[in-house]
Amino acid sequence: MSERDKTLEHAPLGRESAYPEHYDAGLLFPIPRQANRAPLGLDDAALPFEGEDEWHAFELSWLDAKGKPIVAVARFRLPADSPSLIESKSWKLYLNSFNQTRFDSREAVIDTLERDLAQAAGAPVAVALFGVEDDALMARALPGECLDDLDVSIEHYTPTPELLEVGEEVVEETLHSHLLKSNCPVTGQPDWGSVLIRYRGPRLEREALLKYLISYRQHQDFHEHCVEHLFVDLMARARPERLLVMARYVRRGGLDISPWRGTPGERPPTPLRLARQ
Repeated sequence: MSERDKTLEHAPLGRESAYPEHYDAGLLFPIPRQANRAPLGLDDAALPFEGEDEWHAFELSWLDAKGKPIVAVARFRLPADSPSLIESKSWKLYLNSFNQTRFDSREAVIDTLERDLAQAAGAPVAVALFGVEDDALMARALPGECLDDLDVSIEHYTPTPELLEVGEEVVEETLHSHLLKSNCPVTGQPDWGSVLIRYRGPRLEREALLKYLISYRQHQDFHEHCVEHLFVDLMARARPERLLVMARYVRRGGLDISPWRGTPGERPPTPLRLARQ
């Protein structure tokens, strides 16, 4: 069993799990990031990027002090340099454990979430709660040029960085595609997403870039590590001065995950949530 496989040995993912009846922080299942980064040549002590894993939870509910249900949408921001990510099914089960739990206030809910998630991830996690009709949750479009209408022939469906090509002209531009697909590393279920690439450096050849993004179609990995794989390959093959890679994955089980990784100083466009999320 590989070091990466060992990180999933006791994960709740893919198992029958009882619906949690009471609040239980012990449901959260952390997964060390380093086991997945090592194959990419990444060392947690000297990461080449900054970033966050942004989560939205659309099925958050709890009881107020009088027992009345409250519903909200939660946004979580987990730093990329935290020792662990949190497995998504365990996160969902943990949030479900709030359903029949009484809290005195929204602030008490936020405090509980921040404490528990930080303990699991090994780093502070920012939490914000939104009403279900909040304007901040309205869908928006990705900026930049979309690659999806390019007429390309595809032969590779596992990551093939050799497909990437660059020209001599130095440009600063934003490109995106909605054709990203990877698969859950345990269940094999499809993970659909959109990816944005913003960079300054030698011009990326459009058709080659689209072929490369599509080559993740049969790749099995967590969302966070797919984005890191994209970042590492683009830095190695294109050598841009600045780079931002952001993926916004389609919601599943009431959760969506939107990791981003960037060279120092790069930040994603905000606020942003896509129609499929």
